[in-house]
Amino acid sequence: MEDSLVEAASAVAEVAVVDSNVVVIDKVASFSKEISYIKNERIKESANVLVGLIPDYFFHEAASSTGKYHPSFSLGEGGLLRHTKAAVRIARELLINKVIGSHYTSDEKDLIYLAIIMHDSIKRGDGTIMYAFEHPLLASNFIKEHKGSIKLTEEEMDLVCSMIETHMGEWTTDYYGNKVLEEPTTKYQKIVHMCDYLASKKFLDIKFNDKNDIVF
Repeated sequence: MEDSLVEAASAVAEVAVVDSNVVVIDKVASFSKEISYIKNERIKESANVLVGLIPDYFFHEAASSTGKYHPSFSLGEGGLLRHTKAAVRIARELLINKVIGSHYTSDEKDLIYLAIIMHDSIKRGDGTIMYAFEHPLLASNFIKEHKGSIKLTEEEMDLVCSMIETHMGEWTTDYYGNKVLEEPTTKYQKIVHMCDYLASKKFLDIKFNDKNDIVF
């Protein structure tokens, strides 16, 4: 079982062909730093598998098509990836701080990292639309659809999915005024939302190198 999971992660992570120029994307390597924050090997292995299954477009899209609500680092090619990495880094800084981190167990911290890594993974749905407001629900369903390929317990999967489903915070209604999402209520949901929220604020000027890694 373990060997098959590793093989599955490797197979989906190795290469993605984008247009005739053949752009190689090592999806897992793109999140190597963020995944390294996860201490539990079982959760880390699950993260590797799920990241390897993220749609190719995620690694090329901007976090915002208009730039109205996101800082410059999250715009342009790879902007959504950089936004996600920024949100994970914010979580890291909060969770290694004893004042905040002491309220979460080691495994809970790992699941928070995993939730943030995956929170916008299906932002364009099946890739045929520019933006899916219900993308938190799509990302949650995406994880549930692949539960047979990962090693999360049912309780862990439910927690990760609940954090993803509520990461939009107070913004719960679609363009037509329909309530589509739930607001975060638990400490787990709230910290994921706040990390995503802060990563989208223009006053934060996070530096990235040419490999889309944060410059420390």
